[in-house]
Amino acid sequence: MANEELTSGTIAGMAARLRQGEVSPVEVTAAHLARIERLNETLKAYLTVLPERAMAAARLAEAEIRGGQYRGPLHGVPVAVKDLFAIKGERMTCGSTIMASHVAEQQATVNQRLEDAGAVLLGTLNMHEFAWGGTSINPHYGTPRNPWDGERMPGGSSGGSGVATGTGLAMGTLGSDTGGSIRIPASLSGVVGLKPTYGRVSRHGVYPLCWSLDHPGPLTRSVADAALMLQAIAGHDANDPTTSRLPVPDYAQQLTGDVRGLRVGVPRALFFDQIDPQVAAAVEAAIAALDGLGVACVDVDLPLMRHVPTASLTLMVVEAYAVHETLLRNHSQAYGSDVRVRLALGATVTGAQYLKAQCFRSLLTQEVSQALQSVDALVTPTTLMTAARVDEPVVRIDGEDVVVAANLARFTRAFNMTGSPALSLPCGFDDRGLPIGLQIVGRPFDEGTVLRLAHAYEQHTPWHQRVPVLSD
Repeated sequence: MANEELTSGTIAGMAARLRQGEVSPVEVTAAHLARIERLNETLKAYLTVLPERAMAAARLAEAEIRGGQYRGPLHGVPVAVKDLFAIKGERMTCGSTIMASHVAEQQATVNQRLEDAGAVLLGTLNMHEFAWGGTSINPHYGTPRNPWDGERMPGGSSGGSGVATGTGLAMGTLGSDTGGSIRIPASLSGVVGLKPTYGRVSRHGVYPLCWSLDHPGPLTRSVADAALMLQAIAGHDANDPTTSRLPVPDYAQQLTGDVRGLRVGVPRALFFDQIDPQVAAAVEAAIAALDGLGVACVDVDLPLMRHVPTASLTLMVVEAYAVHETLLRNHSQAYGSDVRVRLALGATVTGAQYLKAQCFRSLLTQEVSQALQSVDALVTPTTLMTAARVDEPVVRIDGEDVVVAANLARFTRAFNMTGSPALSLPCGFDDRGLPIGLQIVGRPFDEGTVLRLAHAYEQHTPWHQRVPVLSD
């Protein structure tokens, strides 16, 4: 069977074939490893590939499925994780040469839960150094290449996760999201990216950027696949006291396709200001499509959104500096220049400024919560632009210069501050063939409604059917 056929499609589709014995986990894993070997030098999605570990897990999955011990829809499915999720006994660099020889002494809870579900871990994925950047431009290991145009950035910081998912180097991946780092690469690389509610997924064994803003979550090729991966990793973890004890619903069961009677709010101020006209048009068309599915779409006002960039940056630089203080003191010149500058800012922020940012965060959370009392979800663009060239730090939008790195998280970072579940999925392509993302934001711990809306939209539009054409 052709390797191409075994590395395409969705987790849900592959799961049915694996369970029925139509294909084996060993065949599927070997096909993915062969594809990684052939394409990764160009795509730069992986930092560490684990062929022996993966094949051993695949052989175990094959024996279990044949023996009637089927664990569920991830059983025998090859996946990969961002290189800050610890795999015990394996290298974890966090995209930095400072940790180039670091070997994880623990297992991240999310990785353990994937393995408990029978998934096959292929390796760890490239990223913006220490997860602090929206581009995934990495001066140490090379920059992952956008699946739709190799000269363009994939978005970050989970860039390798977006690229691996979009190019058939894994059937699904995990990323982390502190200001948009799952949703931005999902948008720019043309896949689905889900940031769950803060506390829905354990952060144990995940190298932190900012403790109060970090969210682990899946990147997949369909909304249904995101539901399946979230199902496997969600839930309380005694090793992470911030995780919720709320029960985890069956997310797949909520993908009914029927969204009639739901209401979504569209915050137009800020989210449609100084935005690529093609992005705006695609999102407006998506809103119209939801309306056609029986969803009531109404405008909502979120005036505090304009102050999010300052408050978010304040929280991030302080918390990140606290994480990196010792490393920064001892290895300052080993950091990439962009990350080193951001970290250094943390030492300049006063306690009063940090406290004011936290107070603003409470007000923002209240404002978003109040808006979600009258609607079931919010809908916005994910990013204000499609993928810029790697060598293009500034782009022209509406006659004005826009700094790419400073603006990629403009529409995403607020929902890290509120801890809201938020998902990005493709809603169109621009005239250069680059994907455009639609963001859907829900109430705390209501990932089910976010997934339900996204799935219904996805199934009634053609965007998820388009795949990038790659050359060696």
